[in-house]
Amino acid sequence: MSDLASRIAQSRAAILERIAAAAKAGGRPAGSVTLTAVSKQQPDERVEAMLGAGQRVFGENRVQEAEARWAHRRASVPDLELRLIGPLQTNKAEAACALFDVIETLDRDKLAAALVRAMDKTGRRPRLYIQVNTGRETQKSGVDPDEAAAFAARCRDSHGLEIEGLMCIPPETEPASLHFALLRKLARDCGVERLSMGMSADFALAARMGASAVRVGSALFGDRPSA
Repeated sequence: MSDLASRIAQSRAAILERIAAAAKAGGRPAGSVTLTAVSKQQPDERVEAMLGAGQRVFGENRVQEAEARWAHRRASVPDLELRLIGPLQTNKAEAACALFDVIETLDRDKLAAALVRAMDKTGRRPRLYIQVNTGRETQKSGVDPDEAAAFAARCRDSHGLEIEGLMCIPPETEPASLHFALLRKLARDCGVERLSMGMSADFALAARMGASAVRVGSALFGDRPSA
């Protein structure tokens, strides 16, 4: 095993161990939290090493970058699960439906309608999460927390979409625990159970507070190379 492959495997094992311990501390089964490896902008050799270590769930921010990285790997990795964790433009909805298994950033009616058309055209129905802007930050995408339940209802009743869960990215300047607790409450209001929350700095906290999936990049792969 190469030094890179060994380092990646050890990093993944350590993070999985921390996730399991955090889930257990929160009174949940050790295997109840999915590790999403955030592969955006990571070198291909690190991604290959992560695949070699057994990781199968990956998160990408951009449709085009994900197509270039993953489209040719689908046949050789049949159990691969790709999650779109970055904002989605309506004109990329069809490409996103064709590639991704989960879209975590549904946040407006126009996108919901575009996804319906894309699903009809591609014959694929990715699982959907609503992104909630829990910090009401103007630079971030996401539904306002006060509008989340009504939007989830419209997705179901007006657009005919099934919503699997909610996703959030807490503000860097506020305790993440406040936002994880809010997302958990909103999930009850929206009638969903699954939560995508927690990143490299706070994934253990998120696992303890009810995350179904955590999105880990630099803590898993190492820092991204400078441009």
